[in-house]
Amino acid sequence: MTVHQLNELLLICSLVLLIAVAAVRISSRSGLPSLLLYLGIGIAIGQDGMFGVRFDDAELTQVIGYAALVVILAEGGLGTQWKDIKPALPAAAALATVGVAVSVGVTAAGAHYLVGLEWRQSLIIGAVVTSTDAAAVFSVLRKVPLPSRVTGALEAESGFNDAPVVILVVAFSTTGPVDAWYVLVGQIILELAIGAVVGLAAGWLGAYGLRHVALPASGLYPIAVMAIAVVAYAAGAMAHGSGFLAVYLASMLLGNSRLPHAPANRGFAEGLGWIAQIGMFVLLGLLVTPSELTRDFWSAVVVGLVLTLVARPLGVLISLLPFRIPWQEQMLMSWAGLRGAVPIIFATIPMVSGIEGSDRVFNIVFILVVVYTLVQGPTLPWLAKALRLGEPTAAADLGIESAPLERLRGHLLSVAIPKGSKMHGVEVAELRLPSGSAVTLVVRDGTSFVPLPSTVLRRGDELLVVATDPVRDAAERRLRAVARGGKLAYWLEAGEGREGRDSRGGRDG
Repeated sequence: MTVHQLNELLLICSLVLLIAVAAVRISSRSGLPSLLLYLGIGIAIGQDGMFGVRFDDAELTQVIGYAALVVILAEGGLGTQWKDIKPALPAAAALATVGVAVSVGVTAAGAHYLVGLEWRQSLIIGAVVTSTDAAAVFSVLRKVPLPSRVTGALEAESGFNDAPVVILVVAFSTTGPVDAWYVLVGQIILELAIGAVVGLAAGWLGAYGLRHVALPASGLYPIAVMAIAVVAYAAGAMAHGSGFLAVYLASMLLGNSRLPHAPANRGFAEGLGWIAQIGMFVLLGLLVTPSELTRDFWSAVVVGLVLTLVARPLGVLISLLPFRIPWQEQMLMSWAGLRGAVPIIFATIPMVSGIEGSDRVFNIVFILVVVYTLVQGPTLPWLAKALRLGEPTAAADLGIESAPLERLRGHLLSVAIPKGSKMHGVEVAELRLPSGSAVTLVVRDGTSFVPLPSTVLRRGDELLVVATDPVRDAAERRLRAVARGGKLAYWLEAGEGREGRDSRGGRDG
């Protein structure tokens, strides 16, 4: 690749990112998961689109898709509150195991008897479309006011069910005979156990290390958190366990630990998650050939009807029998099993393995995901309201972010008092900051507190000063003056001001 080609690639990628970011606003207003818009961008620049870019590398798509899924699961785990999913954890585990098994069997039977696919292809489709998509579930459910038991179960399920599903898809995509069901069950249990152990160990060790090791820059903490999550995935996969379960559990443990700079950690992970989603969906849109989709459209609709109206509700009903969950919540869980890019990524596995008819499997999965996401995503709030589960007037969980203060017409100044500074020993009131600015927080020896006017500042302290736009520069000048002149800075500045006025007055006269 030449420098000129690199420049072209950077220009195209940055423009695609900007268009995708702008598309998020459309997505948030329409209620549709943003994946559909990103897939549309990929199709638009693909070989049947306006730019005619030809891309048919299924193996590269699978590799990039796996990497993107690791980042998405890490971001989802960091944002999952343990207090929300703890009561729903047994139900989520049942949905991700028993529910998956029931759904795979019913969907595969429908694909075989109603569409006429061979059993291997039917089993692959059944396994692929059973996985709910973490990105789609996280993006939609967190905007819908639902009971915490429902959202907790669905979010945990979307993080857990990728692990058994990918095992089934790989097993069904081997060129040899499919293993007996009890062999598959034993393999799934073993890989899940290994992934859980590795993920919990990586998360606990990572949280312990970050709490006890002072890094020299705050920007290193988010990088370390994401690195720990990726280590959990890689270690789990290399230990022949479920790397997807490992990264989700490790990230959830990290997200619920009292780590330094926790808001920055989540913000950094969220940004990476958006990049991963955009890149993955656009690439999947490039991989598909729209002109080949028409022949499999009705097959995909039929399989989707079996999945949505029979397989998913039956899997939810059977897996949740021991938990006595009301039928309204079960109905909503059945409808909220959103699909996204994950099934499409898993549909590349048989393509890479060279399974006969894998192109048709990919097309059916792609159409199914697009059509039923268009149906399920926007209607989910309506169904919640019809079942009297949505509470629009209830207060949603409070979300706090570190937002740019220019939105509030202000600035947040972070001030560190170094050794040798004459600010040491000065009281907060003696700073004499201009009206419209104030010291709001002092961090001392790892402990933060709100200062009083009589609080004496010390070397090594870190101050957070809030200042409005008009006095921002004056506040900074005042802080620098006190750092140079100490308590006398105000009088020195006042004296300099009088002398300046006197000298100017003399010259004017």
